[in-house]
Amino acid sequence: MMHLFLLLAGVFLSCNTYAQPTSFKFDFGSGKTAPGYIQITPGSKFSYQIGYGFDQNSIVESVDRGSDALTGDFITSNKPFFFSIKLPDGNYDVKLLLGDTKGTSATTARTECRRLMLENIRTSKGQVRTEKFTVHVKDSLIRDAEGSAISKVKLKSREVTYLHWDNLLTIEFNDSLPKVCALEITPNKTATTIFLAGNSTVVDQSNEPWAAWGQMFPRFLIPGKVAVANYAESGETLKAFKGERRLEKIWSLAKPGDYLFIEFAHNDQKEGASHLDPFTTYKQTLKEWISEAKKRDVIPVLITSMHRRRFDSTDHIINTLDDYPEAMRQTAKEENVALIDLNAMSKTLYEAWGSERSIKAFVHYPANTFPGQDKKLEDNTHFSPYGAYQLARCIVGSIQKQNLPLANFVRKEITTYDPAQPLAFEKFYWPQSVLTASTRPDGN
Repeated sequence: MMHLFLLLAGVFLSCNTYAQPTSFKFDFGSGKTAPGYIQITPGSKFSYQIGYGFDQNSIVESVDRGSDALTGDFITSNKPFFFSIKLPDGNYDVKLLLGDTKGTSATTARTECRRLMLENIRTSKGQVRTEKFTVHVKDSLIRDAEGSAISKVKLKSREVTYLHWDNLLTIEFNDSLPKVCALEITPNKTATTIFLAGNSTVVDQSNEPWAAWGQMFPRFLIPGKVAVANYAESGETLKAFKGERRLEKIWSLAKPGDYLFIEFAHNDQKEGASHLDPFTTYKQTLKEWISEAKKRDVIPVLITSMHRRRFDSTDHIINTLDDYPEAMRQTAKEENVALIDLNAMSKTLYEAWGSERSIKAFVHYPANTFPGQDKKLEDNTHFSPYGAYQLARCIVGSIQKQNLPLANFVRKEITTYDPAQPLAFEKFYWPQSVLTASTRPDGN
């Protein structure tokens, strides 16, 4: 309800957003508070008036080891818990102190709508570890150079409940033993921003068991240097994305040297008001976006859409995207822009799994797997966290293999990825969020 209030109060916020504090230092735990930090105890519940606190009905506890003020106490829980901070839209560096001076810990951190930032960070007994990530915070208001709201993104009704349009940064702490000692937030005005424009295969899916590659992508990138700004939404086409002012919102924030990733096809191919023909209006629209990006010194990157899960009798993928991937390949060549051929990589990936094992990469679950899910889920377009993670690895792997300038933003420990040899499902680790839904995203 609080997130709904904040979103509906957009006009009010537009007058006050840039007077909001943008830097915070939080000391988690009920013990001594470190100088210059705001103490966060289990009773620190989020409110709009305070501007920060535990959110989403989180139940947490404090443990005090009685040592250093900053690292000697921490907040933990046996369930995922959420902490929200009211912030203007923009990029922020987040610094976390994780661990226990007398025990072990394991923490996965996600932001906004389950955007993966830190994956299974483990500390040994007595260790407190510093971890960082850079996150993009957004709202739906479009502002001019002076910061005044001039228009607004036309959101779909379901987006009102999303955690990524609400003028807040929400962090989900998850895993088998999360222990948070401290949290610091500072604005980052210099980081390169990678804006993502796409549909349900790209968006930060808000609920389990759905996922998309865009929400896994930040995990592989170097903090401080780059931020991922995911503006994709389920059901979108190139035409609708622009018509709803999502592209205008991106242009209002983008600066020279930023990137625009473009991945559309699944919905553009459908008949209707937003239909685009692959070799005419689809290519023409892509070229218009590329031209607009270049005028702003923003670097466009085209991404061919991944296949749907449809196999023939010989266990090979059937192309259900018609000529759209080829039209995008041609456009990239004609406009001399980078291409990430996810369509080709997904064919290799799916066929490496085969028709049976590939089920694990998509949303296929028996009835009653999740709360309120009384029917089985069988979706051959949308991905489970496992499938979305492997597609994100394909994206990063292509960047590395092509040695694109973007490769400088990839974390050094991330090895190259071969879609012909994907990580086995049994080896994939994903602590589930408490945010679940059985409603299929738009698009198929």
